[in-house]
Amino acid sequence: MTAAKLAAAQLQPPRPDRYECDVLVVGGGPAGAAAAYWLASSGIEVLVVEKKHYPRAKPCGDGLTPRSVHQLAEMGLASELEAHHRYRGLRTNAYGRTIAMDWPEHPVLPAHGYVVTRADLDGLVAARAEKAGAVVWQGAEAVMPLTGTSAAGGDPVPVPEGSPLRRAGGAIVADKARSTTTEVRARYVIVADGSLSRFGRALGTGRNRDWPQGMALRGYYLSPRSHEDYIDSFLDIRDATGKVVPGYGWIFPLGDGRVNVGVGLLSTMGRGSHVNTTRLLDDFLAQAPASWCLDPGSCLGAPVGGRLPMGLAVGPRVGPDCLVAGDAAGVINPFNGEGIAYAYETGRLAAGAVADALEAGDEGLLARYEQSLQDVYGLYYRVARAFIGVLSRPGVMRLCVNTGMYNRPVMEWLLRIMANLLQPYELGPAEAVYRAVVALAHRVPEP
Repeated sequence: MTAAKLAAAQLQPPRPDRYECDVLVVGGGPAGAAAAYWLASSGIEVLVVEKKHYPRAKPCGDGLTPRSVHQLAEMGLASELEAHHRYRGLRTNAYGRTIAMDWPEHPVLPAHGYVVTRADLDGLVAARAEKAGAVVWQGAEAVMPLTGTSAAGGDPVPVPEGSPLRRAGGAIVADKARSTTTEVRARYVIVADGSLSRFGRALGTGRNRDWPQGMALRGYYLSPRSHEDYIDSFLDIRDATGKVVPGYGWIFPLGDGRVNVGVGLLSTMGRGSHVNTTRLLDDFLAQAPASWCLDPGSCLGAPVGGRLPMGLAVGPRVGPDCLVAGDAAGVINPFNGEGIAYAYETGRLAAGAVADALEAGDEGLLARYEQSLQDVYGLYYRVARAFIGVLSRPGVMRLCVNTGMYNRPVMEWLLRIMANLLQPYELGPAEAVYRAVVALAHRVPEP
């Protein structure tokens, strides 16, 4: 923690030894802040605990697709987004060809996106939740659920990793700046502490290791092309030997002189796990078009990254009094590595399920959350997992991408499918292709 953040933390009023609320949200990122906003907007008493202080950087591409923009607008943040760089679509680069594609028209979603750093974005949404009535504790880490604590008190008993989800009851929340702890008791807990989710694992979540996982690394660079109208993806990234690897590179313009540059690697069934992402980013920077001016002199700091479970790979996601949302539930889209939109959406779905349970006084209504996840994402993510499993095989990716780059309509159909922008009540070419792939996916057994 910087000296400024430490001083700000120490100026905040001391936290009590005990605290009670209707809902405790663990994590103040996209999923947690969205859940808190929707709960507070319904008049529900909600506490968010975020172990870091805003603004805080996160390993992320910073690109907001139409799905993200829609969710942020639904939370009343449309005007705040206008202060950031707006872009019109995706420019795909591969095998010496480039295709620029605008986001497609959609009956609900906008036809534009924004590039906003997580350092700016997460604090913005958390402040919106706070304005709606949520209590937000920064520098507060939920270190252990209250599972196993008797009503009369006693020491909390941690749940062994890998067991089914257990009752949370709340959490022991540590304020490291003051070396104090608070026993937070809550009727319900929403777990949204990111892809590593220590709190989720303490309740019994685990990852299906046969399903896709992403590995990503990003850095910021100064570039004369910071005001581009498109975000760029590069589908033929290569290692130092010139071999194409199962992943992609990106350059996302921030509109302020900076660009976000990174690589995403797909690892499925052991494929891709041996690739060093740091070396791969270096190789990508060396291969990027010279017009971007990406060199050591334009680098603004060491790159950061992490592992990202995808396609609902983490579960269980429902317990007797708890739900798991966002990256903690592995809801990242395997097609494109997008996680922000799905964090906002699952945070909202979790808030809805908890609100229903509170209103009815029935914990059993939490099960609706899992059904909602399956209704919204289940089939789509099954298709994505099958697609990624095939695409990660040597030679297949090169054949598919190289063929698609010579057929603009095919690439536009793929954009609509991979960005999850299909129109449910229209049977256009993209929707027809998707339905055909769905039929195929049903025939492919999953691990």
